[in-house]
Amino acid sequence: MTIAVDFDGTIVREAYPEIGREIPFAVDTLRRLAEEGHHLLLWTVREGELLEEAVDWCRKRGLEFYAVNSNFPGEQPDESRHYSRKLRVDLFIDDRNLGGLPDWGVIYKMIAERKTVEEVLVERLGAEGIRKRRKHWWKP
Repeated sequence: MTIAVDFDGTIVREAYPEIGREIPFAVDTLRRLAEEGHHLLLWTVREGELLEEAVDWCRKRGLEFYAVNSNFPGEQPDESRHYSRKLRVDLFIDDRNLGGLPDWGVIYKMIAERKTVEEVLVERLGAEGIRKRRKHWWKP
């Protein structure tokens, strides 16, 4: 599976342009996914020196990405044609997801076992626990 992963707010706590503290289990989970054969793409708004800082921060923790802000290593925009930064991936992991970022244990289980977030939470909390946790946006 090819997975795009955001940096700020997803791997580390939001502190842009600084690098925040690691979100618990983010790096360990991503290393494990890479070891299991998934292609991880770092997909971030960071560019230039700020991007290099993020890549180096990950590398120092043993996390290497298949590609950074591109679909494959060495991909260069073709300036003679319209260039889109849209990625061809199976999954995005980003703190800006609708519903927010699940914890990294849930993320791993979803990917490894190909389950939905609801299926994982039902396993952990039971169906009754899910109903109790559910809040409707239209109710106070």
